[in-house]
Amino acid sequence: MSTLTSLWRNRWVRVALVVVVVVLLVAAPLSLPLFANQTLVRIGVYAVAVLGLNLVMGYAGQVNLGQIFFVGLGAYVTAFGVTHGWNVVLVFVAACLLPGVAGLLVALAAARLGGLAIAMVTIALPIVGVPLAKRLSDVTGGSQGMSARFSGAPDWSGLYDDQWQYYILLVVTAAAFLLARNLVRGKFGRALAVVRRNEAVAASVGVSPYRYKVLAFTLASVFGGASGFLYLVAVQYTSPETMSFGHSIELVAAMVVGGAGSVPGSLIGGAYYVFVPQFTNSLDPNLTAIGQGVILLVVLFVLPGGLVSLPRVIRRLVRRRSPQAASPWPEETERQAQA
Repeated sequence: MSTLTSLWRNRWVRVALVVVVVVLLVAAPLSLPLFANQTLVRIGVYAVAVLGLNLVMGYAGQVNLGQIFFVGLGAYVTAFGVTHGWNVVLVFVAACLLPGVAGLLVALAAARLGGLAIAMVTIALPIVGVPLAKRLSDVTGGSQGMSARFSGAPDWSGLYDDQWQYYILLVVTAAAFLLARNLVRGKFGRALAVVRRNEAVAASVGVSPYRYKVLAFTLASVFGGASGFLYLVAVQYTSPETMSFGHSIELVAAMVVGGAGSVPGSLIGGAYYVFVPQFTNSLDPNLTAIGQGVILLVVLFVLPGGLVSLPRVIRRLVRRRSPQAASPWPEETERQAQA
């Protein structure tokens, strides 16, 4: 274990590992079957949604039970833009910007609230969003939803549609995760950590809890809109059920299982969101909800930090069982402490 740790601390080993991962990600869709590529695309879609939720809940400690509303809004903006002949880049910007504006308006009103009050506000978003999408049929297609076929592979690429969609998702997802990583490791992330631990202390050191809560909620909405764009890339169809409240709860569960307050945990959460329903449906479709609840409870009891904390837990267990960790000779323990 110590050898692996020393290797990981070597900068060139980390760089080489990153290069290998990038090469594998780029080459994967060229050799994988259609179903595998589609599954990877779906994981990326929900990983971005969970990532946004992690910013506001995992890092800022602010309740948000309405993230799926912004995913659905981004999907509708994408479908509307595509059907009206907008440029794809403009569609992507609008799919991120409009949910971000909506999130900002909600956050300005709700960020001063706490606990149950803000939970109720965010719960209302998908509850209101579904009937609203059905009623605005001229814009949303009503209960029938909207189709938007725009992610087919161009002739010059020489790729299949699933491969082209994978590369679109890879670019957007990589950019989202790099942005989130830089945010949480910088001044913004440190401020969120202070706000999450104690708002009074944060205010005393010049960090405005209200400002950073609004920023976190707005950024989560932008990531939700980006996820909605990717959803249209993958599915090419959206309906009011896209933003149903049940999906929002599943996103929260995926964040908790993956690891709250962890950027890599969001990717694990996206995989959980895709694979666990498939697994429970294969066992018994009538017990899908119960199966997902049992898996969630097991992870919470065994790994409170989520699946992302599993390597850390294993290292801790190995150290406890290591002969060097429990030496019976006091002088040896003293020499180790001095070293």
